Amino acid sequence: MQLDIRHNRDARRFEVEVEGVHCVLDYTLAEGGMAITHTVVPPAAGGRGVAGELVRTALDYARLKGWKVAPLCSYAEAWMDRHPEYAELRA
Repeated sequence: MQLDIRHNRDARRFEVEVEGVHCVLDYTLAEGGMAITHTVVPPAAGGRGVAGELVRTALDYARLKGWKVAPLCSYAEAWMDRHPEYAELRA
């Protein structure tokens, strides 16, 4: 599934619409790093890998910026645990 994930910098959020359902990943910034605070994929859009793609997009952005990432959201933490290629980003 191709997702058109948008970065809403003002809201500190990555977001995507999936068949009319709004899905988001929220983050905060502090001292050269990002903290992923919340990932929401409503049940109507669940089971399609949307949350994983939101996390991947956020982590790719953090990597581009040279930031460390604190996965405060339990989903983001579990996703990072399953993807060692992002281990160097963990704060």
